[in-house]
Amino acid sequence: MYESGGASANSGVNFNLLDGSRGMITAEQVKDGINDPEFYHTPMSKMVGIENTTNKGGGACYEISELQKIKQVCVDHNLKYHLDGARLWNAMIAKKQQPKQFGQLFDTISVCFSKGLGAPIGSVLLSDTATMHKALRVRKIFGGNMRQSGYLAAAGIYALQNNINRLADDHRRAKELGAQLEQCSWVAVVEPVETNIVVFSAQPHIKDQEVIEKLKQKGISISLLAKGKLRMVTHLDYRQVMHEYVLEALEKMSL
Repeated sequence: MYESGGASANSGVNFNLLDGSRGMITAEQVKDGINDPEFYHTPMSKMVGIENTTNKGGGACYEISELQKIKQVCVDHNLKYHLDGARLWNAMIAKKQQPKQFGQLFDTISVCFSKGLGAPIGSVLLSDTATMHKALRVRKIFGGNMRQSGYLAAAGIYALQNNINRLADDHRRAKELGAQLEQCSWVAVVEPVETNIVVFSAQPHIKDQEVIEKLKQKGISISLLAKGKLRMVTHLDYRQVMHEYVLEALEKMSL
């Protein structure tokens, strides 16, 4: 969907996309989505990749029990298991889960320090020693080597030590935004809010761009996730004083 098809262009990867509930897929869907290795017209299935929390699913979080079931499907069919955990910290806070629970399940995990944790940049790949040795070479091939990474590592360490527990504030504010949007006559639907992402739709006669522009005039920036799906995200730099201003602006806004 994103990265301009980079995985296909750079690595020759073919995707079989599964239509999950709020972006979350089940073990049964994974099992049904595996290509028959004897049917040579289709690509060989090699890996299952899931996203936690989901982006287009509005920040929804997987239950560990379902992730374990998917893991068993991967074991049974000799598939690698990857977690796009850009917002994994949010899932752990919302579900009261522990990092080792994910480390025990996945072959590779990517995490991000620059979203809810507030570091300037910094995505990190985690895996076993042999895989990381290979990943370093692949990173070099793609031109991603960075010799000045110590400064970024310091920011990441600070974020881990200081900014994880405060994610609960982001979740609280997102739920309050969702509750306020539900009271707005110009809003048609607000998706369930579980973490720091709020996805909502305007009434059918209102264009998405009208909502975006009206809020922009008030100094409030939101994004368009897809046609008919608007998105708000709370984060480290979205302070309480800003939050109260946004809530008041939404309450008074008409379209």
